[in-house]
Amino acid sequence: QVQLVESGGGLVQAGGSLRLSCAASGRTFRYYAMGWFRQAPGKEREFVAAISESGGSTYYAASVKGRFTISRDTAKNTVYLQMNSLKPEDTAVYFCAAGVDATGRYDYWGQGTQVTVSS
Repeated sequence: QVQLVESGGGLVQAGGSLRLSCAASGRTFRYYAMGWFRQAPGKEREFVAAISESGGSTYYAASVKGRFTISRDTAKNTVYLQMNSLKPEDTAVYFCAAGVDATGRYDYWGQGTQVTVSS
């Protein structure tokens, strides 16, 4: 069982940056791959980025590649999503999730944090 709490969302102008954080409970965090997903108004939840349990592999949606960076700090049980060059299209509720494998099923989800990018 893993509990996830996102933070760091807010309002930013296009071209700006935000860093999202996801704090995970328990020491088992290090055994899970972590992912970021988002859901924009009127759209389905979509994959944004993921990182393997070791941190050795990362994956990104084409829409954010080159602008977003996912990382993790095992000592702090925290995963981050650094978002640069934000676009209005990035506006969404962002969720972090934990799973057995970065490309597999995600079993645990946070409550989400709102990111709004104005033009």
